[in-house]
Amino acid sequence: MPRVNLKGSSSIVTGGASGIGAGCARQLAEVGSKVVIADLNEEKGREIAAEIGGVFVKCDVTRTEDADAAVTAACALGPLRACVNSAGLGAPGRTIDRNNVPLDLDKFSFVIKVNLIGTFNVLSRAAAAMAQTEPMDEDGSRGAIVNMASAAAFDGQIGQASYSASKGGIVGMTLPVARDLSAVGIRVNTIAPGLIDTPIYGEGEHAEAFKAHLGQSVLFPKRLGSAEELAFAVMECITNPYLNAEVIRLDGGIRMPPK
Repeated sequence: MPRVNLKGSSSIVTGGASGIGAGCARQLAEVGSKVVIADLNEEKGREIAAEIGGVFVKCDVTRTEDADAAVTAACALGPLRACVNSAGLGAPGRTIDRNNVPLDLDKFSFVIKVNLIGTFNVLSRAAAAMAQTEPMDEDGSRGAIVNMASAAAFDGQIGQASYSASKGGIVGMTLPVARDLSAVGIRVNTIAPGLIDTPIYGEGEHAEAFKAHLGQSVLFPKRLGSAEELAFAVMECITNPYLNAEVIRLDGGIRMPPK
């Protein structure tokens, strides 16, 4: 069975305006898919969309209306074959602080809402559209979904309770969602990145020194990963027709310490 051919298809990448999402969007465009950049950052989102010949849709992943708008835009470009859920955020906070005050529940809930519920919201709306396309091959394949977890799903650090819980939820739903969608020929996989060099670390000499220090904790190679390297793994999940229901750590072998 050959690799999945994405020429003439459409794709959705949430969080596609920067970092990991932008890296995935570029590689999807390179293989001939028309990409919808679904993000809240209009300036950067339109910039990436223009660069790759795609479309920008302003999207809050927690809103079904916004997810539907991204899906509608994708379907207008071609049959929807891929959805990469890269949108996410973190809000560090210990379960109780130094004064024994518990973490604000709204702060915890917000991270869960964006990272976990937002991922399910977009994947379910995208899957409904994929299910209505014509199969691509004799297996009845209709598309693939890749969700973004984190090494923190397994090695959560101090202050990462909400983030780790949200990413652990993404890991936990990978198999049941893949089982749900197997009936319509849609594969589902999850990537769990480690330390990836994205704009979250800032720019300048201080940022570069900090990233170099972080990289020393990686088993090998001793550096942060790149968005391009992460996108390689995402593309494997999408184009390898036998890769399904898997969670893949992409972290250079790092195991995160408590802090």
